[in-house]
Amino acid sequence: MTRISALPLALGGNTFGWTSDRATSHQVLDAFVAAGGDFIDTADSYSAWAPGNSGGESETVIGAWLAARGNRDQLVIGTKVSQHPQFRGLSAVNVAAAADASLTRLGIDHIDLYWAHFDDAATPLAETAAAFDALVRAGKVRAIGLSNYTGERIREWFAVARREGFALPTALQPHYNLIKRGGYERDIAPVAAQEDLAVVPYYGLAAGFLTGKYRTADDLGQSPRGHGAAALLNGPGLAVLKVLDDVAAAHGVAPATVALAWLRGRPQVAAPIASARTVDQLPALIASATVELTAGERAALDEVSAEF
Repeated sequence: MTRISALPLALGGNTFGWTSDRATSHQVLDAFVAAGGDFIDTADSYSAWAPGNSGGESETVIGAWLAARGNRDQLVIGTKVSQHPQFRGLSAVNVAAAADASLTRLGIDHIDLYWAHFDDAATPLAETAAAFDALVRAGKVRAIGLSNYTGERIREWFAVARREGFALPTALQPHYNLIKRGGYERDIAPVAAQEDLAVVPYYGLAAGFLTGKYRTADDLGQSPRGHGAAALLNGPGLAVLKVLDDVAAAHGVAPATVALAWLRGRPQVAAPIASARTVDQLPALIASATVELTAGERAALDEVSAEF
């Protein structure tokens, strides 16, 4: 499996320019790097969904930070294409233009890991794979990743790339966590193992639910992302939180730390992605890189989350 980063944790950039202003985002980035982190994951569409934003805000914030710190060569920068309002889809023309726009916003000359954010059924996969290969050959992209692809489509991309002599993907970014297991483990994990791909799961904390901060309906208003936890405030979801609480107490850490440590220990997982809106949220994430769960603790978490 390709080693992506020094620390088995990726800092998600989805809050930058949204729930974290520029100054706070830079503080989070500084603290992440000071703790040994070097893998930053963002997308060209972050955060077009926020009022007043048009997409690219996260990349712009990160770019300003890179310019100010002068530390680009010590970092792994990943970004994505297909969802920016001006660069939707994965046609060859769009991929090339979106990559150049991301490079400009980030203020860098190459992207370490460029993700196809969402599959584009309207564009022939051979065209998309060729576009990514062209970026690798041009030196604008170092490695290719696939995000939100089915197992079948991942295999198809590999078949096309091998047939045409294109650069092969090295990483996958699926939606995967303690309460979102079935789709990944049944459909995507087999091809990840077959191709020895580095898996970089997003929503590792289930939009904050696995931090334990949402336990009643009254808690949902704590964050703009709280609405995503509403469907989990039920017996199975709360049962997962109970086991997380027990394991966290045994280690003297936060539930979020345990949730990410469980994810880090899954086959092929190289670095879970987690976001920190403020610096205060970062220590629990960083701790997940070194907390070692016992076999019994892993078994308990596996069992309580099996329904998912």
